[in-house]
Amino acid sequence: MFSKQALKAGLISLLLFLAFIGAWSLATHQKEGPAASGADAEYAALMGKGAEKTSGFPPPAKVGEAFVTYLSDPFYDKGPNDKGIGIQLAHSLGRVGLGFFLAVVVALPLGFVIGQSPLLFQAFNPFIQILKPISPLAWMPLALYSLKDSDVSGIFVIFICSLWPMLINTAFGVAAVRRDWINVARTLEVAPLRKAFLVILPAAAPTILTGMRISMGIAWLVIVAAEMLVGGTGIGYFVWNEWNNLALPNVIFAVVMIGLVGMLLDQLFGLLQKAVTYRE
Repeated sequence: MFSKQALKAGLISLLLFLAFIGAWSLATHQKEGPAASGADAEYAALMGKGAEKTSGFPPPAKVGEAFVTYLSDPFYDKGPNDKGIGIQLAHSLGRVGLGFFLAVVVALPLGFVIGQSPLLFQAFNPFIQILKPISPLAWMPLALYSLKDSDVSGIFVIFICSLWPMLINTAFGVAAVRRDWINVARTLEVAPLRKAFLVILPAAAPTILTGMRISMGIAWLVIVAAEMLVGGTGIGYFVWNEWNNLALPNVIFAVVMIGLVGMLLDQLFGLLQKAVTYRE
């Protein structure tokens, strides 16, 4: 059952949403003017004027039509430049998933090693601090030139942007494990691998999941911009293609879908983080 606070929060969210839709409808409301003759209408079109006063921004009803159109058949495939939103999201999630997995394979073991050795932490820290603030898209030209493949380049960009939050949080989480627990494991002569999985990993898991959660948010943010550059398939390409077609309702629909998928990914990692967090 939902608590009273959750119900109140949901009601406030609903009211805010309705207020936003109402303001949007008013802002995009078209006022009809007097009818114009054919010659007058042609002249108005040439001068950039119309018989109707319009903001140029699509109203909520037009965006709603885009939702109905694309969600009614999300997996249609009518050629390279006309695929359903489900197929586009699947391509984007596939790239994000593979790049994120590669980052996990590198960041977790390296973070464990760095976190357990102050010497290695100091040695790696300058490289991390230099590479961490570089925009992931700055790597795209180098990736395209070196890898010669747009899909692989997109995966590489996801890998490089997902790596640093996970690496830093893993090293910090491992270094912050209570020394008492490490000393007890050493006294009991626990094997290093067993100590890593049974002592260090459970203690550092909440911090590691925080890094993974941040990395996934950044990865989903970056893949949209990367797909705009490389084209082909994906939700980023869909947004760019619809913008080139001046189909603003479809662009807004895609923006909402990006936000919804990002929210679901964040909630998933939030649940995993809560599951591994120890509560007294």
